[in-house]
Amino acid sequence: MILTASPNGRRRWLATTLLAGAAGLPAASALAQTALPPVPVEVEAASEPSLLTTTTLTEAELDAKRDGGNDTANLLKGIPGLSLTSGGGVSSLPSIHGMADDRLNITLDGMPLAAACPNHMNPVLSYVDPTRVSKITVMAGLTPVSAGGDSIGGTIAVETAPPAFAAPGEDLRTDLELSAFYRSSAHAVTTAGHAAMATDSYSIGYDGAYAHAGDYHRGGDNQPVRTSTYETTEHALSLAAKSDAHLLQLQAGVQYMPYQGFPNQRMDLTDNRSKFANGRWQGSFDWGTAEARLYWHDVSHQMNFLGKVKGSDMPMNTTATSYGYGVKAELPGSARDTWRVGNEFHRFLLDDWWPPVAGMMSMMAPNDFQNIHGGERNRVGTFAEWEARWTPQWTTLLGVRNDTVWTDTGNVQGYNTSYDTEAAAFNAQDHLRTDVNFDLTALVRYRHDDSATYEGGYARKTRSPSLYERYSWSSEAMAASMNNWTGDGNSYVGNIDLSPEVAHTLSVSGDWHDPAGKAWKLKVTPYYTYVQDYIDADRYNTVTTANSFVKLKLFNHEAQIYGADIAGEVEAWDVAGAWGRGVVKASLAWANGENLDTGDNLYNIMPLTFRLALEHQSGGWRNAVEMEGADNKGAVSHTRNEVRTPGYAIFNLRSAYAWENVTVSVGIENLFNQLYHLPLGGADLSDTGKQWGTGLYGTGRSYLAGLSVKF
Repeated sequence: MILTASPNGRRRWLATTLLAGAAGLPAASALAQTALPPVPVEVEAASEPSLLTTTTLTEAELDAKRDGGNDTANLLKGIPGLSLTSGGGVSSLPSIHGMADDRLNITLDGMPLAAACPNHMNPVLSYVDPTRVSKITVMAGLTPVSAGGDSIGGTIAVETAPPAFAAPGEDLRTDLELSAFYRSSAHAVTTAGHAAMATDSYSIGYDGAYAHAGDYHRGGDNQPVRTSTYETTEHALSLAAKSDAHLLQLQAGVQYMPYQGFPNQRMDLTDNRSKFANGRWQGSFDWGTAEARLYWHDVSHQMNFLGKVKGSDMPMNTTATSYGYGVKAELPGSARDTWRVGNEFHRFLLDDWWPPVAGMMSMMAPNDFQNIHGGERNRVGTFAEWEARWTPQWTTLLGVRNDTVWTDTGNVQGYNTSYDTEAAAFNAQDHLRTDVNFDLTALVRYRHDDSATYEGGYARKTRSPSLYERYSWSSEAMAASMNNWTGDGNSYVGNIDLSPEVAHTLSVSGDWHDPAGKAWKLKVTPYYTYVQDYIDADRYNTVTTANSFVKLKLFNHEAQIYGADIAGEVEAWDVAGAWGRGVVKASLAWANGENLDTGDNLYNIMPLTFRLALEHQSGGWRNAVEMEGADNKGAVSHTRNEVRTPGYAIFNLRSAYAWENVTVSVGIENLFNQLYHLPLGGADLSDTGKQWGTGLYGTGRSYLAGLSVKF
């Protein structure tokens, strides 16, 4: 990776296109009139290999999606095989081929953060506003060992903008950008700003964002989906220095989220405060490139009920601290061989306790309920990877990795003596668990000619259980219902004896296109994954209640997931002048998951999904008409009493125009105000009276508007 700067800077480029890309097409070609040629900063970083199953969203592509709301996970929409599991307004969980949350390696500027909440209300991507994201890399299936460990579903690496420096000979470079977005369904408002000053060797930058939304409205009758409101504020400061061969960057920031409603959880977020520091060094040497990172992240989290919609009062508190380091290097051994090596350490400390509730002596008093007391999860990972280009046609990749994970927690207590027997049984056990995990990736790529490339291989990936999966100890009805990171309304009990999940994935990919890569493209990727010791749920005490919420305990099982991702596009026209260029894009994704021990379907597997769009660009104009939808969801988890959802299709319109340093965008999502259920929305628990059987509704018709100005 080569970092770049320009005389007028990356931020001028962003200011003139932030909303032009809202039409859904890459905006790079429209920038030629306003963005000056980049001046390279000769500092290279150790990289990961690029595979056919890797999707990289550049800043131009991300600009097309920034008006899609304040949930950074929404930037991932449209990637075949990737779907979103619903949470709060800024806390959706990405899912790759039916594997989400802790099964994915999701990093923010290299920080592998874990959710600090029994309902996973503060996942990694909730800590960064979409306006700050500069690049996203998604690796599905055959993930290289250099891209991370302790995960089985894939890697999502989110990066904020690299520092920008003045051009050689320029005394001082200054940048200022302001942007704002509005979405009518929830009356959501976003404001964001960036300011920076830089010489050719030093840079300082500030980013800030504020977002607020009320409850969004569903389609059809336009009724509000209660407790879907949110508010968040974040500030980040960046300092950087560079020489010809080295770059040093220091980042620090804070985020305050006073509330965020979760309509598919029994609780809501009522306070979340976080702060972080992240340092990175990159260097280029005669022998190759190297990178080192040191980070720290601290969270204070509270849950309760928003207003009187779900209940009266039940405080739940969590504090967590993450810190660690990562070092890696890329060593070109010869014209044929490239070696990558690295080592990393991550430590996660967690306390989760629920204060007593006044007047509830028989249920939630007089003691603190200690859900996770003194929890810690530590991981040391080391990898080595060899990439060889044998001929212009043949390339191989082989990598091995070891991750040693040890988890522990202290003794616990319940609200009162009615919890003593179960707490004593938990406390009597040895809580320390150590897992020695091994990963392997092996693949081969064959480039047949300028129009066809093929890739296939095998990956063995391992993930150790989370603290909540291992140490959530109480089976009491109320306590167990509070431990739910799936949004299905059920109650969960952990299992201290869980083994790590081991996934064996076989995948092949074919990529075909015209020699110029412009007239047409087609990519097809079938895959198969067999998971040893898949962490699934069984009915607690073998209770077989149907059509209701149930109590579940986690156990290891054997499982399989298989499916295919298909994506293609074709140029519809390319005419100079007002007609511009039109492209038809389409994608299809299908997955199926099965518990091989029980014969049941795995939970939260996305049904067949599709997307069809006509995208147009002409000068500064960007326009798009899009249809997206899903088949009915009939393959549900019977163990969990998962609710079926009907199929649906919704239509979206987007248009934007950019000129000089101003960009304006408008759009309509769910044009015909279709009433539909989200296949991965979980249970609708937004009102006290909600019972089993109602899935979470999607957003109704929403009008979008955006403005970005560069000064």
